[in-house]
Amino acid sequence: MKKVDEVLEKFRYAKENLIQILLELQRLSGKNYLPEEWVEYVAKALDMPMNKVYGVMTFYGMFSTKPRGKNLIEVCKSGPCHVSGSDGIELMLEKELAIKPGQTTEDGLFTLERSNCFGACDIAPAIKIGEKVYGNLTPDSLRAVIKSYREEA
Repeated sequence: MKKVDEVLEKFRYAKENLIQILLELQRLSGKNYLPEEWVEYVAKALDMPMNKVYGVMTFYGMFSTKPRGKNLIEVCKSGPCHVSGSDGIELMLEKELAIKPGQTTEDGLFTLERSNCFGACDIAPAIKIGEKVYGNLTPDSLRAVIKSYREEA
């Protein structure tokens, strides 16, 4: 729980910093999720009911209670992205990664998920990997993006 304590100290054990605390812990987990024991520890340390902490975690789609890949790929399914070809982008990712939405590659490098709008309508179709958005995607540009992440691993 040393990592958890360090994060709590960084955010001064302040309840109003719960989202930042959870985001930092999720990043530090190494598997892009929040282990249950860490969440319980945070709830006790902040003197908050567990249901309140889980309420925050389930309200915001960026949190997960299940291990995910190092790189979370979100395919935008909003209207503009859908009309611009996000279904084709999703199918290409499924083929390239050999997984379906909600699954993680065997090497633990990628998790594929569908997402609501993340504000990239002007460059539709778009995906988001971590915090980076990629738009105006074509088959070749999408392959290049995935290749770059594989090379970094």
